[in-house]
Amino acid sequence: MVLTCPVATGRWTANDGGPGRTRRALLRTGALLAVGGTAAPLTGCDLFDGDEPPPPDPLEPLAAEARELAARHRAAIAADPGLADRLTPIADAHAAHADEIHRLIGRPAPSGSPGPQPTAGDRAGLLAGLREAEQRGRQAAAKACAEAPGERAALLGSVTAARATHVEALK
Repeated sequence: MVLTCPVATGRWTANDGGPGRTRRALLRTGALLAVGGTAAPLTGCDLFDGDEPPPPDPLEPLAAEARELAARHRAAIAADPGLADRLTPIADAHAAHADEIHRLIGRPAPSGSPGPQPTAGDRAGLLAGLREAEQRGRQAAAKACAEAPGERAALLGSVTAARATHVEALK
């Protein structure tokens, strides 16, 4: 048996399970309406929208540059296969740096890779172009390292050192 309070009389009466609402059911319905009424206006705002991409990470250009340097070295190998022993480890290092930077920033590397077309030229010209690109890349990595927070500086210092070594290896 459930006690109910009719609104009209204000007296408590016994409910034997017949039609009608109990006081508890009315309170529960009122509470649900109150909660639902405050949540409904929030669904129209951007609070629950996850469609907007996160802002770019400051290291994304450095990762793109590493991928581009790897592609330039591979293009030089295609233009002069005799440079493969010398340039393959450098290209592989750049690809590894790009992957590691993307892991650090928590975003996957873009699919596909930039692919500069092999350029015709003599070996000295190819190496000079790669040295210049490596030097610019070393400067960019050093700048990023100096501006990065501590948890990123170790990786960026390694990238900077590797690029400095690449400049020397290309002489």
